[in-house]
Amino acid sequence: MNDWLLVASMALVTFAIRYVLLAFSGRIQLSPTLVHALGYVPPVVLTAIVVPAVVFPDGSTLALGWQNARLVGAIASVILALWRKNLLLTIAGGMATFWGWQWLVS
Repeated sequence: MNDWLLVASMALVTFAIRYVLLAFSGRIQLSPTLVHALGYVPPVVLTAIVVPAVVFPDGSTLALGWQNARLVGAIASVILALWRKNLLLTIAGGMATFWGWQWLVS
């Protein structure tokens, strides 16, 4: 029963935090600088999730060598993204590079 109480409490707190912001969103005017800065939140969060998974493939050892297929795939994805500016091509090319490099190295 304690597990369900904990989950319900966490859900209630999460809902309350978000509801307060949404309820007052029409009454609060944010500065243009803050709105501009908030545009950087999604890339920063995605980077914080992806980079540790790429450079620490086993979870504890830093791997920055050519044997790290995740790193090679990530570099290929960045190059494709900057070159073609096509999301589908970036994802497909990065995954193909990752799988191909993983197959070559192992």
